Amino acid sequence: MKNILARAPVLVPLLFVAACNTTSGGPATTGSVSSVADKAFQKGTASWYGPGFHGRRTASGEKFNSLAMTAAHRSLPFGTKVRVVNEKNGRSVVVRVNDRGPFARHRIIDLAKGPAQELGLTSSGTAYVSLHRLD
Repeated sequence: MKNILARAPVLVPLLFVAACNTTSGGPATTGSVSSVADKAFQKGTASWYGPGFHGRRTASGEKFNSLAMTAAHRSLPFGTKVRVVNEKNGRSVVVRVNDRGPFARHRIIDLAKGPAQELGLTSSGTAYVSLHRLD
């Protein structure tokens, strides 16, 4: 018992640090972005944009093409390729992040019109999707 009490000043801080570094292990819903390649790192609502932005500059500096396979994400680096899977119908597309957004609450990605059409979400405007980082 005396031996354990003598080591307590060393063990308590270590146990505290270990307890603070635990994670839930599941995919994020709208918050942080995991760096594991080709695993669903985020699930939530996707929307699309395009008609009023075609030809204008994106946050990355390139001209926006509403039919290109591009998307806006809040935090992924520009150029990151992401597989977007429509969880309702199983369709998927690969997009490249070239803009920032979405700016609507509870949305995780804004797709250009081209990929949105391929996923089948242009008529409804939104869809529940999973994001899979490819690079």
